[in-house]
Amino acid sequence: MKLSHFKFDLPEELLAEYPAEHRDEARLMVLNRKEQTIEHKMFKDLIEYFDEGDLMVLNNTKVFPARMYGEKEKTGARIEVFLLRELNAESRLWDVLVDPARKIRIGNKLFFGEDESLVAEVIDNTTSRGRTLRFLFDGSYEEFRKKLQELGETPLPKYIKRPVEPEDEERYQTIYAKHEGAVAAPTAGLHFSKHLMKRLEIKGIDFAEVTLHVGLGTFNPVEVEDLSKHKMDSEQNLITPETANIVNKAIDQKRRICAVGTTVMRALESSVSSNKHLNPFDGWTNKFIFPPYEFSIANSMITNFHTPKSTLMMMVAAFAGYDFLMEAYQEAVKEGYKFYSYGDAMLII
Repeated sequence: MKLSHFKFDLPEELLAEYPAEHRDEARLMVLNRKEQTIEHKMFKDLIEYFDEGDLMVLNNTKVFPARMYGEKEKTGARIEVFLLRELNAESRLWDVLVDPARKIRIGNKLFFGEDESLVAEVIDNTTSRGRTLRFLFDGSYEEFRKKLQELGETPLPKYIKRPVEPEDEERYQTIYAKHEGAVAAPTAGLHFSKHLMKRLEIKGIDFAEVTLHVGLGTFNPVEVEDLSKHKMDSEQNLITPETANIVNKAIDQKRRICAVGTTVMRALESSVSSNKHLNPFDGWTNKFIFPPYEFSIANSMITNFHTPKSTLMMMVAAFAGYDFLMEAYQEAVKEGYKFYSYGDAMLII
């Protein structure tokens, strides 16, 4: 398959600027692969498609406030700093993106906060857009992390042009987020409300959790026509022995296993044993899934509507079937479904 196969016309007004008023009241398109049918529902109707003993696998990563604004020494120029990952806790080293990148050189100092209580020094140009910063901070590590929380803001995707609002702090986070480390939300999970989770539990649906810290690489554009030549950025992935046991039991009992989001699907497919079961895993994955691909663990998935030519759309096409997905996306555009991070959802069974 080629990059150009994943092109479609997406009107700008279908990019969701805001989430649905209530988490579980986003729209839900249900794709049945066997019957080749498309249904239009609400997200909370999801419960109708699952029975006692079925399993949902969630990504419990937590988004941290990764976007900060600092001022460059001497010039006072406003610089956006996007924290990508911590390289060394002791020496406060971070991989970051800076914007505008051309203004920042090794040795430059950046000041954060009205009282300029946090200072960072640029010590390396790691990539064409990236930099390594060393934060200069006198207090303890805990105080330093608290400072980052205080100065950072919710890292909404760049396509959202409006300013960040107080509600975003809660809404750009799943209700089951536990382990901080993501710079983008696992968006399929944003639709689960406490009430819906309770109803699913009462019905006897089981849950298991993986941790995949979503990086910005997920949104990197594919720039090669031949998809086999695209390289994914690595993301940190943890599958505990307990989760592997829960998933393997569901496989053996031939239950419905639902990957809640492309991040969960990537996490699961990154650690498959030779007999198509799940192995525990603690490391990094750069797995890129595109058609044709044979999935080993999940037999259903929940996902949002993705943008043209994105790696996320490619994975979903591999799961739903390319032709069926393209038909569903045309229908979604026609019916005014909302796309991207704050958009509507799709269930593929």
